[in-house]
Amino acid sequence: METSILIPNKTNKIMKKQMMLLASVAFITTVFATTSVIGKIAELAGPLFTWESTSHNFGVIEKDKPVEHLFNFTNKGDVPLIISSVKASCGCTVANYSKEPIAPGKTGFVSARYNAAKVGAFNKTVTVMANTGNDAIVLKLSGEVTAAE
Repeated sequence: METSILIPNKTNKIMKKQMMLLASVAFITTVFATTSVIGKIAELAGPLFTWESTSHNFGVIEKDKPVEHLFNFTNKGDVPLIISSVKASCGCTVANYSKEPIAPGKTGFVSARYNAAKVGAFNKTVTVMANTGNDAIVLKLSGEVTAAE
């Protein structure tokens, strides 16, 4: 009776390296494909802000005459969008917002009222936090206040 013993040879070593390479490529492809699919699902699920604009320039305004801008958005997600907080960058700006949940496909707002108490250029922000899972949305206001004539 004859027994065969596998003796490592050059062909076996090459095949082993090829199999390891193939297994590595398959693993990496699976990881990237899974990450990509999970990212797409996360983008599609939940509430989603779509803003008409996230900045507004008032231009030249007169001192001591407050100005206001309404930032409108639509919930393009598939569940209600809920704003949890809206904070102005300083006391010279007052923000208001839609307090009720915004249903998918419906619109809401964030308003910002600037006091215009100081002469000169200004750049202010309003930070919006919501259940969108994203970082905060930063709305920007700018303009220049001139002395009343």
